[in-house]
Amino acid sequence: MGKALLWGLFLTLRHFFRKPETIPYPEVKRTVPERFRGRPVLNSGADGKPLCVACGLCERVCPSLCITVVPETGKDGVRQLQDYTLDLNRCSFCGLCVEVCPVEAIRMGRDYELAVYRKEELIMKSKALQRETGGRPSAGSGRR
Repeated sequence: MGKALLWGLFLTLRHFFRKPETIPYPEVKRTVPERFRGRPVLNSGADGKPLCVACGLCERVCPSLCITVVPETGKDGVRQLQDYTLDLNRCSFCGLCVEVCPVEAIRMGRDYELAVYRKEELIMKSKALQRETGGRPSAGSGRR
């Protein structure tokens, strides 16, 4: 017990005399790790359309029930995506939707600045989910 107490005091004193690292946040953005799970992003094909085939697996596996997939039948009889809605108010950023997607149509982005003034701005449709903002607020204008 005494050895553990002395070791803990030593660690505390060692950190006490270090110079603190301060990042001037709005001017300097923090680099996030490669495996960081930020706002989900819909991947697009070369034609600009989302790669989603509207299978609905992400909707079924989501523990927060924040994903809504609306399929439609295209002109050639193939099932395609009509609307994809993600409610970031409810999203837990678990990444299960990414793991279950058979065509890799969704991925976890690197956006972490999701503060807005109104909750309605965090309900994102297909077009907004296709854009990754690279650190800027992505949900909406949000500024008064």
